[in-house]
Amino acid sequence: MSTDQEQRTIRCLVAKVGLDGHDRGAHVIARAVRDAGFEVIYSGLHRAPDEIVQAAVQEDVDVLGISILSGAHNTLIPKVIEGLKEYDAFEDTLILVGGIVPDDDKKKLLEAGVAEVFGPGTPMQETVEFVRNNVHQR
Repeated sequence: MSTDQEQRTIRCLVAKVGLDGHDRGAHVIARAVRDAGFEVIYSGLHRAPDEIVQAAVQEDVDVLGISILSGAHNTLIPKVIEGLKEYDAFEDTLILVGGIVPDDDKKKLLEAGVAEVFGPGTPMQETVEFVRNNVHQR
């Protein structure tokens, strides 16, 4: 890691994609990473994949955490990944997904470029440590 990366505050975008209106988990994770010293941007509810991509690119985030409980993860997450690739931002962005994702779907998301999928009940410290250990390795 270079000196610039060591001194730079990790910037995280916590996003709610699609029609999913349940944002308690997103607020909990946003608070946890903020308390860990990361800079946090919250997208608000009901964001389209292209809105999330635009926010991630404009804010120059290191981490994109997508909270999704609607079951549309196999449709919406790949659209976000493709959008990041179009802006050459995919390689520099650690993509995390939080929510209820079946094991078979989790495997597909990881193959598509998601770094990790965190399910309900994941300890906040586990997520924070994952970010710290992986954010600048992409």
